[in-house]
Amino acid sequence: MVYPEISADALSQAIHSKQVSCREVMQITLNQITQHNPQSNALVSLADEDVLLRQADERDAQLARGESMGWMHGMPQAMKDLSHVAGFCTTLGSPLMRDFVASEDGLMASRMKASGCIVIGKTNTPELGLGSHTFNEVFGATRNAWDAGKTAGGSSGGAAVALAQRMLPVADGSDFMGSLRNPAGWNHIFGLRPSQGRVPKVPEQDMWIAQLGTEGPLGRSVRDVAMLLSVQAGQHPAAPLSIAQDGQAFTAPLECEVQGQRIGWLGDLDGYLPMEEGVMSTCLQALKSFDTLGCDTELTGLGMAPEKIWDAWLVWRQALTGPRVTPFMLKAENHHLVKPEARWEYEQSLQLTGVQLMSASVVRSQFYQQMLQLFERFDVLAIPAAQVWPFEVSERWPKQINGRAMDTYHRWMECVIYATLAGLPCISVPAGFGANGLPMGLQLIGKPQGDFALLQLAHAYEQANLDMIRLRPPGV
Repeated sequence: MVYPEISADALSQAIHSKQVSCREVMQITLNQITQHNPQSNALVSLADEDVLLRQADERDAQLARGESMGWMHGMPQAMKDLSHVAGFCTTLGSPLMRDFVASEDGLMASRMKASGCIVIGKTNTPELGLGSHTFNEVFGATRNAWDAGKTAGGSSGGAAVALAQRMLPVADGSDFMGSLRNPAGWNHIFGLRPSQGRVPKVPEQDMWIAQLGTEGPLGRSVRDVAMLLSVQAGQHPAAPLSIAQDGQAFTAPLECEVQGQRIGWLGDLDGYLPMEEGVMSTCLQALKSFDTLGCDTELTGLGMAPEKIWDAWLVWRQALTGPRVTPFMLKAENHHLVKPEARWEYEQSLQLTGVQLMSASVVRSQFYQQMLQLFERFDVLAIPAAQVWPFEVSERWPKQINGRAMDTYHRWMECVIYATLAGLPCISVPAGFGANGLPMGLQLIGKPQGDFALLQLAHAYEQANLDMIRLRPPGV
């Protein structure tokens, strides 16, 4: 098999053994983009092809001298359009940022560049990264890799589709409310939300309170996800709450004995979470794979009222999201250029008090303690990666699920908040396909800072489901 059929890890090995040149990899990548990106609109702000080919030649010259920059040497990469890459626009999907060109790299870009990648452009994202549907007024909508009439999810929708359509070998993303997990599930790839602090984000205005969002890796295999995490992870002095463990820990073999591991199935939380028809049955079918691996699965609840958790979540989200929108609201003439969902977050945040935030923090702390109790009984918790199937690309967000009205623009994805609020590692693995032919993901939530053990279990699941996982989108 040759690129782009092989995994990113196999590609790295092929480049370093000179079975394929960096120029050849770049040319194949550009051909894939020419073929698929006009319809899917996953990649934006693309660099000039001649410039990219010259950079690939430079990587080949380094190898000829016996020099390698690292695992990503010569790999084409496109960074999410929320991250700074020197010389590229960082639009955030906002018309107000359409022409902003970053003068320096963010930490994510600098670490991936230091490992040898060649940045070819950006991956599309919703405006300001808000909402799990990748569309904006700057570049338009990104379309699902499996059905161009459906959403790609978000906010890492461009990254997920570019991976599924073999336009990238791996991709970076970020996750606040499922932004790595939801598009991964809807495009039939893997997306890891690392433990909070595992992948530090620099620069950031606040390094102390804003501890819900995190950057992380996406890939077509668990090994690829682990290897990209090894590049992204590691403590940074500008991020005082970052985890000290060296990222190289994630390059270790993933094979291990998983027999006897205990998996708690959260499902729909005893009917609390509305689910579209087929979501639960698809995820339950995927869950059976763990039985064949010798794991023990058991239905469980959170042990805490989910309504109380949601109310605390709303306070935290508004407290952290509102200030992000504030700079765009300073001039009245800009208000109409900010999408309604972002304006709502801003307006809600203006009503919050410090007492409300501290009260929500107490609930969050109680929830974390409750999760610790669950992990005395279970090694991993499982829950669907989404409550609905990919919806029409022309729809802003689902207004109801099975007749139950959604009271916010993000209520329909409530199932992703538990890992986020507790700061736990969580990976979305492909669960399979519904009767509609669309993909769904299954979330596996790991113990505190148990990222590697979670990757090992996901790898075992992957090996047990290779035929399903290797299915490709139509025309790819």
